[in-house]
Order: sequence, then structure tokens, then C-alpha cells
Amino acid sequence: MAADRPGDGLKRNALGASGIAFMVIAAAAPLTVMAGVAPLALAVAGPGAPIAYLAAGVIYAVFAVGFLAMTRHIGGAGAFYSYITLGLGKTVGLASGVLAVVSYNALQIGVYGLMAVQTQAAIDRLFGIHVDWPILALSAIAIVWFVGRRGVDVGAKFLGVLLIAETAILLVLAVSVVLKGGANGITLTSFTPDAAFAPGMAGVLSFTFAAFMGFESTAVYRAEARDPDRTIPRATYFAVAFMALFYCFIVWSIVQAFGDANVQAAAQQDTAGLFFTAIEQYVGVWSSDVMSVLIVTSALASQIAFHNAINRYTLSLARDGVLPKWLDRTHPTLKSPNRAGALQTVLAAVIVIGFAIAKADPYRRLLIFVNTPGIVGVIALQALTAIAVVAYFVNKKAVSVERVGVIAASLGAIALGIALFLVIWYINLPTATTGTTNAILIGVVPFVMILGAAAAVWFRRYRPTAYAAIGGFGEDRDTTTPTNLESKETAL
Repeated sequence: MAADRPGDGLKRNALGASGIAFMVIAAAAPLTVMAGVAPLALAVAGPGAPIAYLAAGVIYAVFAVGFLAMTRHIGGAGAFYSYITLGLGKTVGLASGVLAVVSYNALQIGVYGLMAVQTQAAIDRLFGIHVDWPILALSAIAIVWFVGRRGVDVGAKFLGVLLIAETAILLVLAVSVVLKGGANGITLTSFTPDAAFAPGMAGVLSFTFAAFMGFESTAVYRAEARDPDRTIPRATYFAVAFMALFYCFIVWSIVQAFGDANVQAAAQQDTAGLFFTAIEQYVGVWSSDVMSVLIVTSALASQIAFHNAINRYTLSLARDGVLPKWLDRTHPTLKSPNRAGALQTVLAAVIVIGFAIAKADPYRRLLIFVNTPGIVGVIALQALTAIAVVAYFVNKKAVSVERVGVIAASLGAIALGIALFLVIWYINLPTATTGTTNAILIGVVPFVMILGAAAAVWFRRYRPTAYAAIGGFGEDRDTTTPTNLESKETAL
């Protein structure tokens, strides 16, 4: 095993299961997803929307069983990058690693547009002051960089506080609606077959799957986790279960707040203000002011969590020699991937400034146009990972050892493949555009994969050492290496 170099290792034993769970749930930004996106789901699917969130959660739970089965056997902190490499080969593996970096960056950077709009609205609402959105977005980028640089344990504590606050305000709303009997009494119409198979339910999956983005990044924190063989599975299953049940309950409570027959029309007429209207009616005006602030902190928490995940993917690729070795360092004291964080910060700032100079709308352009390829890319990676899990255990003749994991991965691959098709088919719902623009947004994903595969071919011919290292197993100096990986495979 290679000796440690100064500033070369991540912080050991920094995260428990709760810290990792906070990180990935915060990345999903529950309050932002609910107040900012769930009304779109209700506008499309009506009272059936809650069950769509539950269905997405079930699919991801099945995927997680196969995902974690592979984690037990091969370790590695590269997550998608590592698992796809082992299951489908280095060429597809590197292509997936590049796509992961691009997709997570797209998810993170696009949200700066939403966050700026939300912050702008909150400041105007509370103080009557108008602040230009680029100033707010760039300020958020600076805060994210600072917190990320301080280390993953500091970030987890900070995210924990923000997550509890945003969860609490949503629960206050939901419980108040239920206790007051909603608009027309409490019903379970949302969970009937008529609601589940109503027109629009297939299209709403693009919103519900997006609500879980980032949950699989639990594996990225393996090198920094305490007892990762236990904490990673616990954090993953908890994150999926919490989000599925929480989203379903909150959206169902909004259905009750407006009534089964009226909620779809209400969401269509007042998409941006639906949750604010509900909380003012059932809790009070003060709670609407609180929610406007917490939506901002929800988006900030999401940005910090994605920033951390992106930096660890970048570090993994740099340590394999795929990205410049300059990025293959962590802070000597804080043990954070500070160079990767600095690069990601600069990239975010450049894109935000570019949209500002173009006078593009921060919501309809920066958020939607930048986020959309990220959502498509992550779902594609999840489907590829499920296929890679099956391929890995079949190639190692270990299907009997992980029969449940293989079955779960097979079902996950099918379900995620269908979900990917539906997200692409109904891409016009989130983008609100058609034709060439949608084709370009979707085409980013195969284009990036082709570039990554071409890079792998180049590395194989001109830099065989770097090609041999593809897979992310040099992620940290005392985590899984090719040597002990081989012993794990032999043990199978």
C-alpha cells in the first residue's frame, strides 16, 4: 500500500449513519422539492400525486438492495464510477464517472438559479428590498465553498440543523391540515386505483424521481464513515424510506388542504404559491414568513451536500490519473478535498455569471435548462449501476451468494429503465419547451458518455497506467485497493 502523503487523505471516522443520512436527504432539499416542485406534480396528476412519490421510493428501495449488495463485496468510494467499472468494464466505467461529475454539477449549479429567486422573494417579502439575483447566487456559492472547505463533519452538522428546520415546518403544515379536517374532511382518495392510474400519472414520474436525487451518494462517503459496512446501508435505507414516506404524507396533506376535487385546479392556478396559501390558511401568516426563509436554507443545504459529493467524485477521478493530479489532494488540516471544491466553486460562478450576462431567467433557464441533463444523467447512471451489479455477480459466479441482491438489481434495472424512458418522453413538462431545445438537453447525456468512453480508449493506448487505475479504488490510502479487492473477490 502506498504511503500517505501530506494532505492526501480524507478525514477518518468523521461520519456516522445519521450524518450521512443528513447529507443525502439534505441534497434532495425536501422543502424545496415540496413547495417548489410538488405543486407541478399536483397540477399534472391531481390527487394521485402522493402515490407517485411512494412508488418512486419503492423502486429506489429495490435498487438500494442491489446497490448495497455490491458495496458489501467491493467497498470503494467511487460509487457509480467504481461499480459500473467492475461490472461493465473500464470504458463504460470512465464514461459513467465523467457523467456523474457532469450530472451532479448540473444538479447543483442549476439550483443556484432557484435559490436566488427564493432568496430574492424572501428578502422582498420580509424587508421590502430588491436584490439582483446574480448577487444572491454568487453569495450562496461563496457560502457553499466555505462550509465545504471546513470538512465533511462540519457540513453534516450544519446540514442536520437546516434539515430539521425545513422538515419541522412541513410537518407543522401537514399536521395542522389533518387536525383541522382539511377542506372537506380527511379522505384516502389518493391511494385508490382510480387515482393511481389517472391521466398524467406517467408524466409525473419526472418530478417524483427527481425528488430523490442524491440518495445513492451515501457510498461516496465510505472513506470518511465510521464502520462503513454498517453505516452506509443504514443511511441509505433510512434516507430512501424517510423521503418516500415523508413526501407522500406531505403531498397527501396538501390534497386534503384543498380537497380531492379542487387540488389540481388550485395547483395549476397558483403553482408557486400553493404551499404558502395552505400554510397561511391552516397555520397562520407568520408560518408563511418562516417557510419563505426555510426554503432558502433548504436550497443552501442541498447545494452544500451536492458540493461535497461532486468534490469526492472529482478527487476519485484525479487519484486514478484521469483528471489533473493537482486535484489529488485534501486540505492538510481540515482533510477536505479543498482543491476539487475550489474548482467546482469557480465553475459554478462562471456559469452563473454567464447566465446573468445573457440576462437569462434564473428559474426557467438556469434552473430548468441546467438541471434537466443532470436528472436524466443520474437516472441513467442508476440504471447502469443496477445492470453492473447483475453483471458483476454473474461474472464472479457469485449469484448464489447474493441472490437477493441480484434479483433486486435486475428489478431495479427494469424499473429505472422504464422511469428513464418516461422522464425523457415527458421532458416537456419540466422544460415547458419542445423540439430542438429538449433534444439538446437530453443529448448532453449520451454526448458526455461518448466523450468519457473516447477518453478511456485514449488512456488505454497512451497512458496505460492511468487506464489500469480506472475505477476509483485508490480513493483513499487505507480503503479498498486492487490487492484487497482481489482477495474479496476470491472469498466469494
